[in-house]
Amino acid sequence: MPSTPPLALVVAGSEATGGAGIQADLKTFQQLGVYGVGTLTCIVSFDPTDGWAHRFVPVDPQVIADQFEAATATHDLGTVKIGMLGTPATVEVVARSLASRPWQHVVLDPVLICKGQEPGAALDTDTALREQVLPHATVVTPNLFEAATLAGMDAIGSVEELTEAARRVHAQLPAGDGTRYVVAKGGAELPGPDAVDVLFDGTDVTVLASPKIGEERVSGAGCTFAAAITAELAKGADVPAAVRIAKDVVTAGIEARVAARTPFDTVWQGAYAPEG
Repeated sequence: MPSTPPLALVVAGSEATGGAGIQADLKTFQQLGVYGVGTLTCIVSFDPTDGWAHRFVPVDPQVIADQFEAATATHDLGTVKIGMLGTPATVEVVARSLASRPWQHVVLDPVLICKGQEPGAALDTDTALREQVLPHATVVTPNLFEAATLAGMDAIGSVEELTEAARRVHAQLPAGDGTRYVVAKGGAELPGPDAVDVLFDGTDVTVLASPKIGEERVSGAGCTFAAAITAELAKGADVPAAVRIAKDVVTAGIEARVAARTPFDTVWQGAYAPEG
């Protein structure tokens, strides 16, 4: 008999090695018992002949709109994760698509820079993201660099500064139509023995810490974190509970990380075993 599992949409780029992007998102959804639906925004492939630099190819905006239309016509979707967008034209079409229907949860993982982009183009994309997509977000999940950039801070070197960045990012979110959240991800790059993330809801600060597993970044950790939050929200969890589970998912995935010929390992979403 047909079933109706929890559903979630992801709007993000493809990362050909499988370690990040929409590949990581859909694997995370599946591991957490959520049926994933995808809209592809760009194709990123590392170049093994050039220091594993990014090769970035945007998807035509009309094709993005068509994918979104097909996905939302097929399924009753109330939860969406927004990942890599990459160009102002992509930002515009995604913002327009988001505004075309109501959402219960919009999780924005604000990927600000792709190494395959020119600096000027990246800045234009960042500006468009702030102006057009950030206002739709109910949960924003910047990493250390993204949090500092969005907050207008030169750098973040402590939990206190990470908390201040979360406050500043939250101040940019619209008020008056429900609680909105910022999850500032410190990860391996924040100094200290623990991987620290800060959750801020406009009033209360929650600090989540777990011992670091090495000092190097693991590809896909940020994507997996935001995707796990999205999946848990689609299942009916509240944001604080979703963030705690996402922290556990990422920790397990880093512990069981997948080795590769790249200079970095990748998260293994399959390492997490949901309770029950």
